[in-house]
Amino acid sequence: MGKATGIIEVYGLVAAFVACDAGCKAANVTVEPFDKNKPGNPDELKVPLIVAVKFRGGVSEVTAAVEAAREAAEKVSGVVTTHIIPNTENDTEEMLKLSGLDKN
Repeated sequence: MGKATGIIEVYGLVAAFVACDAGCKAANVTVEPFDKNKPGNPDELKVPLIVAVKFRGGVSEVTAAVEAAREAAEKVSGVVTTHIIPNTENDTEEMLKLSGLDKN
């Protein structure tokens, strides 16, 4: 098992960068590549792209990063959801490296 993982999904790439910056400033964490998810109802959303920011580190550090990221993203365009995995399994570790942002 690996480090803890904190994931925050936000509306839009700008909010993702703002959230990432806030999380990294708030805690000693590293960041995996951003990932994207195009929702099924994009016309109903103010920003039709959901971006996942993935923080890695100890549980307390990841928790602090996700909370800071949440506060920052709420000021931009909003948060979809957050989740913390205390001890990430090896197979999940591999999946965290994947990113939909480098694909069309």
